[in-house]
Amino acid sequence: MQSEQETILTVPVAKYTLNEEQERKEIIRQYRALLRGLRPKLKKGDKELIRHAFQMAADAHKSMRRKSGEPYILHPLAVAMICVEEIGLGVRSTICALLHDTVEDTDITLEDIEHEFGTEIAKIVDGLTKISNVIDTNSSQQAENFKKILLTLTDDPRVILIKLADRLHNMRTLDHMKREKQLKIASETVWVYAPLAHRMGLYAIKTEMEDLAMKYMEPDAYREIAQKLAETKRERTRYINEFIKPIKEKLIQSDFDFEMYGRPKSIHSIWNKIIKKGVSFEEVYDLFAIRVILNSPPEKEKEDCWKVYSMITDEYLPSTERLRDWLSNPKSNGYEALHTTVMGPQGKWVEVQIRSKRMNEIAEKGLAAHYKYKEGGNEEDRFDKWFSQIREVLATPDSDSVNFLQDFKTSFLAEEIYVYTPKGDVKMLPTGSTALDFAFSVHSAIGSKCIGAKVNHKLVPLSHKLRSGDQIEIITSNKQRPTEDWLNFVVTAKAKTKIKDALREEKRKVADDGKYVLQRKLEGMGAAFTPGNIEEVMHYYKLSSQLDLLYRIAVKTIDLKELKDFHVLGDRLEAPKPKIIHHENTDNLHPKEMSKKDGELIIFGESSDKIVYQLAKCCNPIPGDTVFGFVSTGKGLVIHRTNCPNAAQLMANYGHRIVKTKWAKNNEISFLTGIKIIGLDDVGVINKITNIISGDMKINIAALTIESGNGLFEGKVKVFVHDKEELEELSNKLKKLDGIQKVDRFDAEENG
Repeated sequence: MQSEQETILTVPVAKYTLNEEQERKEIIRQYRALLRGLRPKLKKGDKELIRHAFQMAADAHKSMRRKSGEPYILHPLAVAMICVEEIGLGVRSTICALLHDTVEDTDITLEDIEHEFGTEIAKIVDGLTKISNVIDTNSSQQAENFKKILLTLTDDPRVILIKLADRLHNMRTLDHMKREKQLKIASETVWVYAPLAHRMGLYAIKTEMEDLAMKYMEPDAYREIAQKLAETKRERTRYINEFIKPIKEKLIQSDFDFEMYGRPKSIHSIWNKIIKKGVSFEEVYDLFAIRVILNSPPEKEKEDCWKVYSMITDEYLPSTERLRDWLSNPKSNGYEALHTTVMGPQGKWVEVQIRSKRMNEIAEKGLAAHYKYKEGGNEEDRFDKWFSQIREVLATPDSDSVNFLQDFKTSFLAEEIYVYTPKGDVKMLPTGSTALDFAFSVHSAIGSKCIGAKVNHKLVPLSHKLRSGDQIEIITSNKQRPTEDWLNFVVTAKAKTKIKDALREEKRKVADDGKYVLQRKLEGMGAAFTPGNIEEVMHYYKLSSQLDLLYRIAVKTIDLKELKDFHVLGDRLEAPKPKIIHHENTDNLHPKEMSKKDGELIIFGESSDKIVYQLAKCCNPIPGDTVFGFVSTGKGLVIHRTNCPNAAQLMANYGHRIVKTKWAKNNEISFLTGIKIIGLDDVGVINKITNIISGDMKINIAALTIESGNGLFEGKVKVFVHDKEELEELSNKLKKLDGIQKVDRFDAEENG
């Protein structure tokens, strides 16, 4: 032990720090904690290997510091600790976690790692190095790199698990980053990494990632929900104890070995409910879930879970449509449990999750725990099927890689449904899948010839959305061919890829005619039909591929009359230079923004130069909203709210085009926004509303629509406000009116 301590005490730390001794002690403390966590998994010689990896990483990173100012080596140590404690990985993964940044950031090469630790570890570190290149590149490059990550995932899932640990630690220490970097990393996390963690079965990590991302992307909403959760904690604990008491007694009487507790739902999932269902925090009924974890032998797990379900539903009435049976049909990431929602005391709905200790470990630690318990059963097949489906999609070259991430998300990271073939075989498909998705999942040829389907023996169209438990029979015809509109109602990556392939093939046949037309035209002008000249014409028409150009010529959407303006030099073609027109493009600006020339509302970085911008129609920001600028091709600078439906995708995929923005105070310009009011349809209520808006607040109304029925009315009012504060003041005044149930903001389109 003495020699180990001596070796560790040579931890290199940058010489310029005043707290060198303190930092060295902290590094040693974390290293020892890591070894303690690994103790049950250590075999002969493992300790020496880990120490060697640690020493190598500490030495390589010795002059590096994180943005927080702490020694860089604390980051690989923290990532290794997450791998061990929170994901349950072993010795080789720990070594990879310690070395994960060395090849990219230091002088250590992949060859050095292979020489010291062997091919397996070098391969994982190589995968991790490739992933880190995903950040801060242009979008198509990012999608390409993401494909590489997924290829590595299908090769060795530990790469993704270590990367998720790396991303989680980065999210935990995001405070020290610049605001625009925080937004980019948080968006990317919620867009790609949280769904990936969910799909790998790492529910705790997925939840924490979403919460941390929300803390930076929606700071106000995050703080508000966190505060309300803290305020209601005592009352919630009292309720949970009241709910649990009678069930606990029954379980003890039946000699069950169990744990039972209530845990709050994540801030992100509560916020999601508030947004999706349009309710307030107080109206979200399932702020927590009750968990029952049974210590049952493998052969009795299912039986015991159903027994406990029976005891709970004897005590409290269940909601039949909220029963989720993942015991009979585990998710393809191995998740098994029984979920039910019951009516508890005081008329409150409560979600209860029932699972065994083994199932709980798989739910918490996902893939790593799954492999620990593997017995060659069904779950193994499901994981393997999932991996082989990913491999199949990745193997198909698709030029449109920018959409790849989106396709991947809907196809592989979504929740699942299970459906049956006519023979009774089960197929897992992502939620939202249609009959056509099912046809392609059976076989590409069946998908391509599909003309309809029978779902539960009833005839349905190709676009029919499937539900769990459906039995599907596909009807085909040899005359059928995939069409462009098929892409609008499939969600699986396999179906999309195969349809695109078939369309491309059709396009190629048509494009052959275009090739002949272009060749004649060029030769008639005295230019050669060469790849260089075709490229010149393609760029002139702003098309991304030669196939597109030839296809458009063939279907006559391009008639080549502009070719007369081209110059022919020898047999080479040169496009005419574009004319430069000097004027500011202010056509698309909102009329109200144009009302005062010197009233610029946005300051970029530290300067307050006047920059022409426009407000995004998808979220209509107003002063006071947290916003970012996005440099859009063709539209210049577009301002979006950070909670815009498109924000996460833009920031995750096009981080290099994000511009930091903030509002400057200016009371002379008004912005169009909307409020939706729901209340009791009472005489004079509309008069009261308009009095507050126009009379009290002196706010201009742009439009007002009212619909009423069954004693309720729903009003939509478009108003011009100066900023978010004014909008909130208006909302609060309206909420105080008698009979008004709800006042929400909605994004008013100028023309809507």
